[in-house]
Amino acid sequence: MEERSAGAVVFRHPASDRRVYLLLQNASRWDFPKGNVEKGESELQTVLREVGEETGLKDISVVPGFRRVVEYFYRREGKNVHKEVVYLLARTEEAGVKISFEHQGYGWFPYEQARQKASYDNSRMTLEEAEHFLQARIVENAQN
Repeated sequence: MEERSAGAVVFRHPASDRRVYLLLQNASRWDFPKGNVEKGESELQTVLREVGEETGLKDISVVPGFRRVVEYFYRREGKNVHKEVVYLLARTEEAGVKISFEHQGYGWFPYEQARQKASYDNSRMTLEEAEHFLQARIVENAQN
């Protein structure tokens, strides 16, 4: 079986503070907002829909140039499922999150804390890549 999902590494950068990343809590696990790609939907459409549904955030902008693909297998109903998740990077100015029924909590965390809190190796690697990507853009913009 094949399954495709898309989600986002969502961050905000409060004027008086450092960049923070959004993680959602589902049971004891912390991860980024994501969900299944619906028929006829693009990755971008899925990301915008899922972030909106799972967080209530509507004012998000996708940062061009970042796309991370994570693949893994899991078992459902006795069958192996190959899952591919595409993560984009998204910025918001909104701090207020309204979680969906699927989640029990959320938090905005500075990079190091988000890295420690993320429940999966793939999520930690995706977060590292997002942070490095944003740091490189800051350096690039400072040089121009």
